[in-house]
Amino acid sequence: MSSFEVRGGKKLKGEITPQGAKNEALQVISAILLTSEKIIIKNIPDILDVNLQIELLYELGVKIERLSNNSCSFKADDVDVDYLQSDTFYKKSGRLRGSVMLAGPLLARFGKAFIPKPGGDKIGRRRLDTHIHGFEKLGAKIKYNSEDAFFHLLAPELKGARLLLDEPSVTGTANLLMAAVMAKGITTIYNAACEPYIQQLCKMLQQMGARIDGIASNMLTIEGVDKLKGTEHTMLPDMIEVGSFIGLAAMTQSSIVIKNAGVEHLGVIPQKFQQLGIKMHIKGDDIHIPEQDIYEIETFLDGSVLTIYDHPWPGFTPDLMSIVLVTATQAKGSLLIHQKMFESRLFFVDKIIEMGARIVLCDPHRAVVVGIERKYPLRGIAMSSPDIRAGVALLIAALSAEGKSTIQNIEQIDRGYQHIDERLNKLGADIKRI
Repeated sequence: MSSFEVRGGKKLKGEITPQGAKNEALQVISAILLTSEKIIIKNIPDILDVNLQIELLYELGVKIERLSNNSCSFKADDVDVDYLQSDTFYKKSGRLRGSVMLAGPLLARFGKAFIPKPGGDKIGRRRLDTHIHGFEKLGAKIKYNSEDAFFHLLAPELKGARLLLDEPSVTGTANLLMAAVMAKGITTIYNAACEPYIQQLCKMLQQMGARIDGIASNMLTIEGVDKLKGTEHTMLPDMIEVGSFIGLAAMTQSSIVIKNAGVEHLGVIPQKFQQLGIKMHIKGDDIHIPEQDIYEIETFLDGSVLTIYDHPWPGFTPDLMSIVLVTATQAKGSLLIHQKMFESRLFFVDKIIEMGARIVLCDPHRAVVVGIERKYPLRGIAMSSPDIRAGVALLIAALSAEGKSTIQNIEQIDRGYQHIDERLNKLGADIKRI
């Protein structure tokens, strides 16, 4: 198991370009199964989760050609559906939450699919109910096999249906959307997620010949078609990396330019960091975070403590709550973090407290951060990364801390951040992969 050895307290300087969006990648790469024609995808992030998803497709029989470091062509004209029942698929797909995204395309085109128990982050309960109930309404027969821990899905023919999602799940919306584009008749997905990732998937499917209305809204209307064609698609910059770099610059008193940040797709992300008192200058598609000694957290208009909470798009993404929490530790003022979606995502704060931060964990979903205003630096300690986002939050804390920190289980960080140590070292960080 690898670790990062971090020597903190260094100011960083320079330009950094965000990778392609991880959450978009897992969806659009799964969508290549909907056609036998060639699809080219650009700006693919070189990260563990996405590489594993590509590996699963290769072992399914998809022809894959690496065109450049971040571009691939895919051709799914000879898919071995029987691979889905192999021990290899069981072991690999169970490690990756994104493997569930294969179910919708496989059902649509081949009439059967297998969904393992969710893998990925250990951040609390992650339900599959939205996927399963939606597939059932589209006509799939579903049986859970306790022996192999898989849901077995069969659907000789999918039929359009009115779907009212119990939650605006991003993966649930994407999966049902990919199933519906080749279902007979019209499907409506109400209470659909409308994140930029979903919008990108919709646009790619439209280029392939799908008929989709309501893009960027919470109601999608899909008229099924018999066949889809190939296309070329370029993924957005990863908004979570952009937010992470904003928090990193503020915590380490650094001057960083985030190049090609995809500003028009960031929603309220810049605004939330500005509420922490962080200055930024947006020029074109670049964001400059200047060196800043002190940043002061805003209060509400009535003077009460600012609360930042996660919410479905266009609200604030839950994937940046860990970053906001750590960034607030060196600010002036107080902040209430309310992380609604996952009940275990704030448990990493005990390590930030051990580093010298002033945080009160109220319950599994809420934490109060009392900023220390740079009166003293955080101190380096040994810690372990519990999930992707908390792992990078710990890395940001370590880069701002005095002395040496060791972060174990960095495979979690590698799942979502492309060569993060090499890229930050080019800005002046001191991170060694052990």
